[in-house]
Amino acid sequence: MHGERLLRDRGLRVTRPRLAVLAVLTECRAHLDVEEITAQVRERLESVSVQAVYDVLGALTAAGLARRIAPAGGPARYEARVGDNHHHLVCRKCGQITDVDCATGAAPCLDPIEAAGFLVDEAEVTYWGLCANCQG
Repeated sequence: MHGERLLRDRGLRVTRPRLAVLAVLTECRAHLDVEEITAQVRERLESVSVQAVYDVLGALTAAGLARRIAPAGGPARYEARVGDNHHHLVCRKCGQITDVDCATGAAPCLDPIEAAGFLVDEAEVTYWGLCANCQG
């Protein structure tokens, strides 16, 4: 019921594919690409096309129920953590992505030197390096 309410509150029709994709994102708490999401949705529904998953992800992202991140050199990934200004650590070797909270208190990333008249409300910061497993 929770997923149905989220969809309705954002003005989206409640469909089985939307509920399944939202559940996968919420339960996994990971940064999944479309193939990974599709595989997990197919475990819940008899059949769903990759295009249907793309369409659902587009609707969920536009409604603020999912976030799309696109690290350079890799596929777009999706997560259910929205509504905060968190950032990401990406391992250059294995591609693992980890959430990183923004600076506590003031968020300097939201205060660009030259905002060109924009009112900034979100920043995408990606930190690159090697995860603990890949360092050895």
